[in-house]
Amino acid sequence: MPYAVSFQQVSRHFGSVRAVDAVDLEIAPGEFFAMLGPSGSGKTTCLRLIAGFEQPTAGHIEIFGETAEGVPPYRRNVNTVFQDYALFPHLNVADNVAYGQMIRGVGKAERARDAEAALEMVKLPGYGERKPGQLSGGQRQRVALARALVNKPKVLLLDEPLGALDLKLREQMQEELKVLQKALGITFVFVTHDQSEALSMADRIAVFNEGRIMQTGTPEEIYRRPKTRFVADFVGSSNVLSPDFTTRLGGPAEWSSLRPEDIRLGAGGGHEAKITGVSFLGSATRVTLDVAGEKLTVLLPSGFDVPEQGASVRFSWEPGDLHLMGADA
Repeated sequence: MPYAVSFQQVSRHFGSVRAVDAVDLEIAPGEFFAMLGPSGSGKTTCLRLIAGFEQPTAGHIEIFGETAEGVPPYRRNVNTVFQDYALFPHLNVADNVAYGQMIRGVGKAERARDAEAALEMVKLPGYGERKPGQLSGGQRQRVALARALVNKPKVLLLDEPLGALDLKLREQMQEELKVLQKALGITFVFVTHDQSEALSMADRIAVFNEGRIMQTGTPEEIYRRPKTRFVADFVGSSNVLSPDFTTRLGGPAEWSSLRPEDIRLGAGGGHEAKITGVSFLGSATRVTLDVAGEKLTVLLPSGFDVPEQGASVRFSWEPGDLHLMGADA
C-alpha cells in the first residue's frame, strides 16, 4: 500500500527564504502524524504543500501514490481545518458543514443527511439550525471539523486547530480528536508548536527547525532519545549538557540530555549542588541547581520535602537516564 503522504527532497523557497528545504517525509495510512516546531520552522508550509495551497520549488509529493504537484486543492482527497475556523457567519451550522458538497453539486437531501451525520461525529447533534455566532469557541471548532469530515477525505490536515481554545477545552478536544481519528481510520496530519499537544496525541512526530526535519519518531523516541540539542531543548523541558559538563558529571565528552524529572535529590552519593530557585507548579515543584557555575533544573513530585533556597544538596540519576547525543549534536 502506498504512503498516505510522501515527500521526496521537497523544497519551497520564497525568494532567498528556504521555508522548506529538501524535506523527506513518509506518513502511513491511518496515522495520526504531528508536525511540531517553532514559528517559521516550515511545518505549516509543508501542510500547505499537501493541501495544494503551495507548490514545491523542487522535489516530488505523492498522496496515496498519486503525484500531487500541479494538482489543484479541490482535486485532492484532502481537507483542512484551520485555527480561525473560517465559518460563514450568515449560514447556519448545517449549511456551513454542507458547503463543500453544495459546491460539488450534491443534492439537498443528501447534503442534509451527511451534515447531520458529521455533526453527530463531532458531538453536535441537533445544532444544524444555529448560527456560528450562537456557538462557543469549542463548538465552532467542532463545526469546522465536521465540515472537513463530511467530504470523507483520505487525509485530514489540521493547522493548529486548538490554538484559540482555553487550556481545559483544548485538553478535552485533544482527547476527542484522538478517539475520532481512531474510529474513522483517516490519516490526520496535525501542525502545532505545542510540545505537550504533539506528545499526547500523535502516533509519530516530525520536529521541524529552519525548514528541515530534525528528527522523526514516536513521542517516546522524540522525548527520551533526542538526536540533537534542538530537539532535546524544544520538546519538553530538558537539561542539555555540554561535552565538558557531561564529562564533569562522569560521562563521555558528548552533548547529552537529562530530563528534570529523572534527577533525584538525596543525602548520599551523586554530585553536590546549591539550590538557587524553587517554584511551586501545583502537581510538581521545579528546583534550580547551581553545579559549580552550571545550571540544572529538577522537577520533583508534589509533596516532596524540598530544602530551602541556598541549601546545599546532593543529586543523582539512574545511568540510563543520561541520554548521549554525540560530540556534534
